Amino acid sequence: MTESSPTVALPNSTLPAQPRTRILRTLADAVRGVETDLTEAPLGRALLMLAIPMILEMVMESVFAMVDVYWVAHLGARAVATVGLTESMMMIIYSLAMGVSIGAMALVARRIGEKDADAAASVAVQGIWLGLIMALTIGVAGVLFAPRLLALMGADAEVVRDGSSFTRVMLGGNATVFLLFLINSVFRGAGDAAQAMRVLWLGNALNIVLGPLFIFGIGPFPELGVTGAAVGTTLGRGIAVLYQLWVLRQGTGKLVVTRAHVRVQPRLMASVFKLSLSATGQMLISMTSYIALMRILSGFGSATLAGYTIGFRIFMFAILPAFGLANAAATLVGQNLGAQRPERAEASVWRASNVSAGFLCTVGVGFLLGAPWLVSLFTHEPEVARHAVSYLRIVSLGFPFYGYGMVVSQSFNGAGDTRTPTLINLLVFWALQIPLASGLSHYLTLGVESIFATLAFSFSVFAVVSVLAFRRGNWKRVKV
Repeated sequence: MTESSPTVALPNSTLPAQPRTRILRTLADAVRGVETDLTEAPLGRALLMLAIPMILEMVMESVFAMVDVYWVAHLGARAVATVGLTESMMMIIYSLAMGVSIGAMALVARRIGEKDADAAASVAVQGIWLGLIMALTIGVAGVLFAPRLLALMGADAEVVRDGSSFTRVMLGGNATVFLLFLINSVFRGAGDAAQAMRVLWLGNALNIVLGPLFIFGIGPFPELGVTGAAVGTTLGRGIAVLYQLWVLRQGTGKLVVTRAHVRVQPRLMASVFKLSLSATGQMLISMTSYIALMRILSGFGSATLAGYTIGFRIFMFAILPAFGLANAAATLVGQNLGAQRPERAEASVWRASNVSAGFLCTVGVGFLLGAPWLVSLFTHEPEVARHAVSYLRIVSLGFPFYGYGMVVSQSFNGAGDTRTPTLINLLVFWALQIPLASGLSHYLTLGVESIFATLAFSFSVFAVVSVLAFRRGNWKRVKV
């Protein structure tokens, strides 16, 4: 018998965890919102803790959008037209809300990184006050001028007559949109992405249930037609906002708002507003360039426009994980800059960018090989399908670049440098993309495929310019 130590079965807790087990545990922790110091945790875990809830949040938002349109479509073309025209007006509100949200998120993340939760709570409250002021101003105007606004958007007399109530409710209740976006961004800036996910799942689940009840008058609910969709949406979002405020007040999340924080602080509110101005410009530039592109595409007929719309929806759903990684990187940048760890902030961006690019390359291969099958799930019209397949295959060629562009652009915002991505958006989308798409398709008569190629080229240029600007490192020295 040898004198070597006998083999002893060690407890499971002393055994090294297998990589798959660690990943599954991290995924579970991310959904549950386990407390994590994002300035100290391993970068991979920190990214997953933020990205997973954000991805699930966006998936639920996409599901709600599809379900809502499905029910409204049962009411006929005028109802769908009312929703479409009102949503076009709501895009302006979304842009304003996202702009304020970016400013509040960057400031909250920086204060959390500095371990100053009290200052983070003060910033959050001033952002909420700012959002309320803007939302109430828009709401009053929306209620008073809803019929006129619909007419200005090109609605015919019947749509104005039948749809004004829907528009009044949506615009009048826009504070629920503002606060939902804003407070969820505050949660993300604090590193509490799981809380933001729960809020949006609650709001959208209520929307899905309440929508048909108010539209068709099921049970004790009044039959309101298309207006019922607006009532269900506003109620669902409103209840979600009340839950957000309860979480902030009760301190069940990472931020605790006390009575002392609720007072208006004009100087701090002005700081949030100043940072939000450029971010709002970013959103408006992206939105208006999208509208301009739709106007160019409309010149090629309804089949082309329908094909692009289907392709774009598939594209947007497929890249949701990349959006989650981009938002996660923005929070990590803000918190690590606050913790005086710029090198870790930069490393988190490159880690997120590499994962995003790898994921999108896989999606791109899927689009190249499987685009006809994906499109067949949405349409069987040959001409529409041809344009949708063409769009997916052409834009997928730029996917290796998109992953970097999305993450880096959001990371500027997380650092509080909202000016740089705004200038890049203006340069790429208005000075390059729109003139190039118009020139190639109409003046050189290269057809709609040249527009799709322009999109791939423009987003690739956007990524390259963003990376070059990021590598200069000026974002590390932004004071917020």
